[in-house]
Amino acid sequence: MRYTLFISDLHLDPARPQHVLALDALLQQHQGTADALYVLGDLFESWIGDDDDAEFNLSVEALFRRFSDSGSKLFFMHGNRDFMLGTDFANRCGGKLLEELSVVDLYGQSAVLLHGDSLCTEDEKYQQFRRMVRAPAWQQDMLAKSLQERRMIAQFLRMKSQQDNTNKAENIMDVTPQEVVRVLEETGVSHMIHGHTHRPAVHTLTTAQGSATRHVLGDWGKSGWLIRADADGIQLQEFPIS
Repeated sequence: MRYTLFISDLHLDPARPQHVLALDALLQQHQGTADALYVLGDLFESWIGDDDDAEFNLSVEALFRRFSDSGSKLFFMHGNRDFMLGTDFANRCGGKLLEELSVVDLYGQSAVLLHGDSLCTEDEKYQQFRRMVRAPAWQQDMLAKSLQERRMIAQFLRMKSQQDNTNKAENIMDVTPQEVVRVLEETGVSHMIHGHTHRPAVHTLTTAQGSATRHVLGDWGKSGWLIRADADGIQLQEFPIS
């Protein structure tokens, strides 16, 4: 049976080699048999530019290239950690970089794809930061800096984000229900797939079009998460990471 996979929030980092091994195993299991794999953001814990040729980054690229060379399609989307991921990286992997709010057909069902951070509209401070770092001028200025400078800035931004999140209410860091409905109604679909919140679940809701479903991918820790879509439907699955 034909099928498509979705993953997000792997937060790959040299300090967590088990996640790379789990990704390698997943890609080997499905290469050449899955129609496509969608990586919906935060593949990396941080990404300072496609010109970063660290050995760790190159090893991850090689895994994806093997997958795409097998005939399975590959798609990437920006996350809140790897918002500077570019087309050069995607091309080297044999994949394609998608815009957020991409609508795809999943064997007769349409779904809108996004990382999920744009849905957290009540976190106004984060949304201001998001607009800043997604601006082309800000990214051009960042890419003009040396790799060493960018690594230091990325480390500072991660520390600041962790500090800020400790003082935020739980509901602020989750999606805003009204924004979910707005996106579903605007795109005219009945399924949404995203990550970001680290709260894997399947939610049923109602829009102007009728019943809808929001599928939330989990982050990779002691377990990994994926979504499999085929002609029978869309399923959220958990698997162990040793």
